[in-house]
Amino acid sequence: MSRFLSRHVRGLEPYVPGEQPLDRQYIKLNTNECPYPPAPGIVRLLAEHTGQEFALYPDPEAKELRGAIARRYGLAAEKVFVGNGSDEVLAFLCMAFFDGGDPIYFPDPSYGFYEVYANLFGLKARPIPLAKDFSIKEEDYLELDGHILLANPNAPTGLALSRCKIEGILKGNPHHLVVVDEAYVDFAGEDVTSLPLLSDYDNLMIVGTFSKSRSLAGLRLGYAFSRPEHIAALERIKYSFHPYNVNRFTQQAGVIAVEDDAYMGHVLEKIIATRDRTSLRLRELGCRVLPSSTNFLFMAHPSLTGRELYQKLREKGILVRCFEHPRTLDFVRVSIGTDEEIKAFLRAVEETL
Repeated sequence: MSRFLSRHVRGLEPYVPGEQPLDRQYIKLNTNECPYPPAPGIVRLLAEHTGQEFALYPDPEAKELRGAIARRYGLAAEKVFVGNGSDEVLAFLCMAFFDGGDPIYFPDPSYGFYEVYANLFGLKARPIPLAKDFSIKEEDYLELDGHILLANPNAPTGLALSRCKIEGILKGNPHHLVVVDEAYVDFAGEDVTSLPLLSDYDNLMIVGTFSKSRSLAGLRLGYAFSRPEHIAALERIKYSFHPYNVNRFTQQAGVIAVEDDAYMGHVLEKIIATRDRTSLRLRELGCRVLPSSTNFLFMAHPSLTGRELYQKLREKGILVRCFEHPRTLDFVRVSIGTDEEIKAFLRAVEETL
């Protein structure tokens, strides 16, 4: 450890990403990436590039990309912010709206970055335990004394809150920001997204990503929707930290991805169908599987801990994700892959049983 490290950083527990093996010998079902390629126009875009324009900085305002996203979601461009992945958007949000020492509430367990950012930015983390069935209870989030971060659908559980329950939380916290992280919302159905509430609640901010349903995890593109004054606050942080945060190619690819709804719909249909078949088969094998509104399943083996199941599947060439949280020690999270990848996963589970 560096002898110059600050006292604050010395005490941080950083986020631990899922394994990213470089030798390609594993079937990767551990990081919730999309198993299918991005929209065909993006592949053509890559082939047509000469590379010369990469010598120039990208548009710091990302006008074309923000405009395309705004049109797709029926918003004014000034209600859209884009960032280098939704993790950067969340970090900018913490810097823009939360002062050191502020309490920040989020489900427990949920996305690991929420607590990491709370510690990084000097906030008071206030995790709220999930119910016994791993659901988020609306009544636990009413009249709180700090801002709220909610992943909806939640990760790693895969469970979703209905829009009416999100609205109840917004009404119950009129003086605090409610950030709804919709990384997986495209897999959840129309009654889950909070987008229709945006015009009625000035304390709502929606965060999303192109990494899941639009297959752009490797290009790092996230976004936020909110009132123009909130978006302007995120821009203030961006221009104080990283003005060129979304590179040229990602901006161009993002436009193609957001405009090709037909392709995304096709990918969603395949993933959801595979997810539901896989869930049914795992239950037939005696596993516990939570209902999923995402592109992954949260499952428990009848006779192994999550760590043991992870290790046995890894030995068979299948990567899944296990977590050390006390509530989830019996579970693993399984990303939905192609039908061929999932067949191999199910064979490995059957052999393990």
